[in-house]
Amino acid sequence: MGKLLIVGTVAFDEIETPFGKTDKILGGAATFIGLAASQFKVESAIVSVVGDDMPKKYLDLLSDKKIDLSGLEIVKGGKTFYWKGKYHNDLNSRDTLATELNTLADFNPIVPEHFKNADIVMLGNLHPSVQLSVINQMTERPKLIVLDTMNFWMDNSLPELLEVIKHIDVITINDEEARQLTGEYSLVKAAAKIEEMGPKYVVIKKGEHGALLFHKKKIFFAPALPLEEVFDPTGAGDTFAGGFSGYLAETENISFDNLKNAIIYGSNLASFSVEKFGTERMEKLSKEEVDKRLHQFKELSQFDIKLK
Repeated sequence: MGKLLIVGTVAFDEIETPFGKTDKILGGAATFIGLAASQFKVESAIVSVVGDDMPKKYLDLLSDKKIDLSGLEIVKGGKTFYWKGKYHNDLNSRDTLATELNTLADFNPIVPEHFKNADIVMLGNLHPSVQLSVINQMTERPKLIVLDTMNFWMDNSLPELLEVIKHIDVITINDEEARQLTGEYSLVKAAAKIEEMGPKYVVIKKGEHGALLFHKKKIFFAPALPLEEVFDPTGAGDTFAGGFSGYLAETENISFDNLKNAIIYGSNLASFSVEKFGTERMEKLSKEEVDKRLHQFKELSQFDIKLK
């Protein structure tokens, strides 16, 4: 059983999509990563910060999933990070209506002593200097450091982002961000440029069109499962990251072939996340449901062909 350290936000989201809207609900990158990783036999811990306005029932939900919360700082009198957004009809684009950093503005991550030797570190979407601070606290070089980031940091903290990219093994970004980071329209050329920045592996997410894995001259493509209904894509990317890193932590195998499996497991779990608002679908997801859908993924992408 591997150790997985998760760094990211535990937050409040308020979401509106064409299918409805919510009040303040549980969200945040670390939350979705943790819930997805809990599907695997791993020791996991979250490093994050919240205010004392975070309801105990949400923290209990994470603890009940066997997620170590000793690295979750609760600021007395503080308010938890809050995001409000509205999705357009295609669910691929959205407008941010409100962002309140609150306790996240002064977040100084403290890695618990018993997780400073974690096998895999999953750096959720946060300021690059916070991500680098976590790397510097590790007593042993993790077998794999996975970084998730976004165009906001490319626009506002590019030097710091480029510095943290030097120290990681895997980066996960979407196609638009890969093009912005490299100035290349071709995703093959973009991935090659990103590898030159430091990472051994580049994962480019394409939303409802699946994900690409690049390593040197090797490329793997994983489809996304076509779904009848998509209610809320907010946590999909983080759920993908949690499935990806959770599978690798359980199997303790970081070969290219096993990363291909991890992409499938991540995509599989992300397909559940979008079926309900917030964390609702992931909270009660059963192993039987996960396994059944994995078979659907296999049927979707497997074929026999005779080559001459």
